[in-house]
Amino acid sequence: MNAAVGTRPDLQHRRGARVFGEPLRPDLSVRATDLAEVMDDPACDPRALDRTFRRFAIVNPLVGGWRGVWRRFVRPVLPVERPARVLDLGCGGGDVARSIARWAHASGHRVEVVGIDPDPRAIRAAERTTTDGVVFRRASSEDLVAAGERFDVVVSNHVLHHLDDAARAAFLADSVTLATRRVVHSDIRRSAAAYRAYALGVVPVAAGTFVRVDGLRSIRRSYTAGELRGVLPEGTPWHVVEAAPHRLLAVHDA
Repeated sequence: MNAAVGTRPDLQHRRGARVFGEPLRPDLSVRATDLAEVMDDPACDPRALDRTFRRFAIVNPLVGGWRGVWRRFVRPVLPVERPARVLDLGCGGGDVARSIARWAHASGHRVEVVGIDPDPRAIRAAERTTTDGVVFRRASSEDLVAAGERFDVVVSNHVLHHLDDAARAAFLADSVTLATRRVVHSDIRRSAAAYRAYALGVVPVAAGTFVRVDGLRSIRRSYTAGELRGVLPEGTPWHVVEAAPHRLLAVHDA
């Protein structure tokens, strides 16, 4: 199937053509909230899941734009007079948390980065790689709010599109409570261009993982800029930033 898509462009025009098990030309006019990502299934193949977490360390730097997020939205608000605290909500395999710690160290900031995820499989994957200034915990945002924890900056990557209305509202509220300076939630900006680019670009790193199918489903579940603005709490400092490539940032300044 993969080879056919790569060598037979005419297949792209056939009704019902699929790529990596997903429609080649899906309806992207509305969010596909009925889709479930394979890695969210507790019964999914543990070996493929493990490989998926490892590949995120390759995929996220290519598509996530986190170095730019760090430079524009995180670094400028970190304190210099004391060690900073940064929280990564839904940290997955921990690659974003580790990157922030490395960039902070390189820029002369003292920082503790805490990555949390309620999925024990994610925390096991994250803890396999140690980075100075980074700790991982199995916890939820609600747990940290109840414990009275506070952080200078709270971030997340690819979490918002997973959440239903109630979970999203609670997640945003917890983020604001936990952050003393800024919240930055990064997610995908849904578009046909994003879908096509990911479908082709991820091929070299996707073998034996859920990176392909789940990434395409993530795009179909994600927001347009207008949709994301529409679900953020009204009358609050939340705002949406459109970033390249194919990114949306929900930003809140305390």
